[in-house]
Amino acid sequence: MRRPLGYASLVAAVVTAIAAAVVRTTTPLADIEVPALGSTPPDAAAATTLLAVAVVLAANGAYFVVYSFATRRATKRRAHDLRNVLRLTFGALAVVGVLGVFTDRWVGLLVSLGVVGFAITFALQQPLLSLVGWFYLLVKRPYTVGDRVQLGEVNGDVIEVDFLVTTLWEINGPLVSSNQPSGRTVTVPNSQVLSSEVVNFAGEEFPYVWNELTIQVAYETDLVFAREQMIGVADDYLGDEMATAVDRYRDRLAETAVELEVAERPSVNVVQQESWVELRLRYLVHHRRATRVRNHLYERILEAFNDEPDRVAFPVSRNR
Repeated sequence: MRRPLGYASLVAAVVTAIAAAVVRTTTPLADIEVPALGSTPPDAAAATTLLAVAVVLAANGAYFVVYSFATRRATKRRAHDLRNVLRLTFGALAVVGVLGVFTDRWVGLLVSLGVVGFAITFALQQPLLSLVGWFYLLVKRPYTVGDRVQLGEVNGDVIEVDFLVTTLWEINGPLVSSNQPSGRTVTVPNSQVLSSEVVNFAGEEFPYVWNELTIQVAYETDLVFAREQMIGVADDYLGDEMATAVDRYRDRLAETAVELEVAERPSVNVVQQESWVELRLRYLVHHRRATRVRNHLYERILEAFNDEPDRVAFPVSRNR
């Protein structure tokens, strides 16, 4: 759909440019008793206006055509980035072209744009910082569309990265918890990536995170048995997905200078508290399924513990 629109816009630009040339070279409109616009003859004003319209149509058509060809085999994330870059490029060319048509002095126009741009930097500092932040996002890619991130105090899934703001589909927030979407959208200025921390829960290349599930048991519990039960349940539920994810995690670590020991299977850490013992199951899971997997594991582990009341006891203190 975009390509036909682009071709139609280019054809309209050519027709409009021809019309401008015809108006400029044929009988002056002044002879038809059309009032002049200030010191500009009416035929020159009409030709200039038509030529400016042709520039806008040509920039619009070129954008649609280039975008359609550039994104034929691109992913949604890459297409999103290309769209913003092409919009900025062809939009700037259209503005310069239209101003050049109306002033008819290209060198003076460029100098004037430089002076005006220098003055604008003082009046529009925050929008310009956000535009710089967008360039940073485009080059360094700390996050992109589809990633789950934390920007300042806001958590959410990135649904749009514009020139000035990033739009998030809010996760958690004051309405919900447990990594669930609230249904609200939040816009964050792109300048924030230059002045505060950015947390990307999982990118496109590695969408897995380490997660923990904590269960409290009494001191009378057979801890060895309880740990084996938790690991067994997690192994059965996660299957080979965690092993595959761990291999990818190790490959990712190998590209850095960080050296970590990574367990191939789920593991359980024991933490002593005042009135009970905490068993913390650690496992690797896809970040979008973290809450669902935790719920299922919790139900299955409790069922396994309840089947062995002589070996697993739960704390009865109300200080839990």
